[in-house]
Amino acid sequence: MADEKKLTSRSEDFSAWYNELVQRAELADYSPTRGSMVIRPWGYGIWELMQRALDDMFKETGHENAYFPLLIPMSFIEREKDHIEGFAPELAVVTQGGGKELEEPYAIRPTSETIIYSMYAKWVQSYRDLPVLMNQWANVMRWEMRTRLFLRTAEFLWQEGHTAHATADEAKEETLLILGIYRTFMEEWMGMPPLTGLKTESEKFAGAVSTYTLEALMQDNKALQAGTSHFLGQNFARQFDLKFQSEEGQEEYAWNTSWGVSTRLVGGLVMTHGDDDGLVLPPRLAPAQVVIVPILRGDDGPVLEKVDEVAARLKEAGVRVRIDARENLSPGAKYYEWERKGVPYRVEIGPRDLEKGSVALARRLTPEGAKRKEFVPEDQAIAEMPGRLEAFQRELGTAALARRDAATVRGVESLEELEEALDGGAGFVFTGWNGDPAVETMVQERTKATPRLIPGDEFRSSEAPTKCVSGEGSSVAEVAWARAY
Repeated sequence: MADEKKLTSRSEDFSAWYNELVQRAELADYSPTRGSMVIRPWGYGIWELMQRALDDMFKETGHENAYFPLLIPMSFIEREKDHIEGFAPELAVVTQGGGKELEEPYAIRPTSETIIYSMYAKWVQSYRDLPVLMNQWANVMRWEMRTRLFLRTAEFLWQEGHTAHATADEAKEETLLILGIYRTFMEEWMGMPPLTGLKTESEKFAGAVSTYTLEALMQDNKALQAGTSHFLGQNFARQFDLKFQSEEGQEEYAWNTSWGVSTRLVGGLVMTHGDDDGLVLPPRLAPAQVVIVPILRGDDGPVLEKVDEVAARLKEAGVRVRIDARENLSPGAKYYEWERKGVPYRVEIGPRDLEKGSVALARRLTPEGAKRKEFVPEDQAIAEMPGRLEAFQRELGTAALARRDAATVRGVESLEELEEALDGGAGFVFTGWNGDPAVETMVQERTKATPRLIPGDEFRSSEAPTKCVSGEGSSVAEVAWARAY
């Protein structure tokens, strides 16, 4: 039997709604391994589609996939001072193997800069060997104390890109190129428009010179760090002797970048588009874009034949289709299940539809004033479906952008105004900042908000703030604050 218990509403308890939905939509479940999750086929299907889209974008820009070891010698991690300090609390370490104490412990990969750049040092001798543009799809482990499905787990899946360049300018250009790829993916595939900009010094990646971030706003007006792209300078190259002979014959250290997104994006997708009935999936990332439910009464043969025919024609049109012909569930129970899983369109075909040469179409989200279900001639429904799916995709992105902009507050000049805006339901709040990390700490202690980013040109206020939100000194940068996951 289908689970027809209503979800906790978002307005009542957004956190409970999210946890219930992730499990009841069969995206993921808790595992026996502390802090880790099992990603179920429906959730993994979303991740696979994310992978394919991003992987194509990486390869179109000259990047290649590789794979590096899960276990990293602790001496490698310890070489980069800021790196080890940043990750020490989250490290999981292997000290025994084959029943014996290891001569050197191994860290289970929290990120791969150290082992990757040690290998690049073996492969790179000349400027002719540069750039090195590699990415790997892998799992990592960070020993998180408080975990939440997809958003923060001890083990998670991600991609991590690592590149080496002959000049700082080339590396900086790479960092921004990837930031743009991530933004395009989030806007055009996820319908989740992020802000982009720089992290403050205290918030940047451990070992980076600078960190660019993508910050998306969830429906509860909390920010989610959805991806990062780091300019590493020569920090890791110096520690691992990643040198090359320049065109002028000089020995120089390479310039590096690293960048990544993870299965956290699946959680972001849920919180950006879901409603009180369940998931709402952007068609480009829906494992099934259309589910066909046969309405069976008596002689089922002709109906099932038509269902197979319609499914085949939709697949020819490039649509991902599922047929739900389970005999142990009523049509109503099937409708409820696929709504909860977020499938964009449902097609119903029964004996009467055969007589009329039509199908019933039900859209997961119905525009205001439109009918919940419409009856459309079969040929028309098939021909229109790709366009309908693209329209659905655009609507989700437009709605998410409108929510983000409506929840953004600018021109705030004092701590009192900042606190009032956040307590009043604001998402991103833009203020001036004097550059002092003590202000970040003070704001966080008072409001539970953190500086999500120093906005890039496109996202800055039309009038730059002149004074710091703390009331102490002039502003040297605009900052977007938010309470965050």
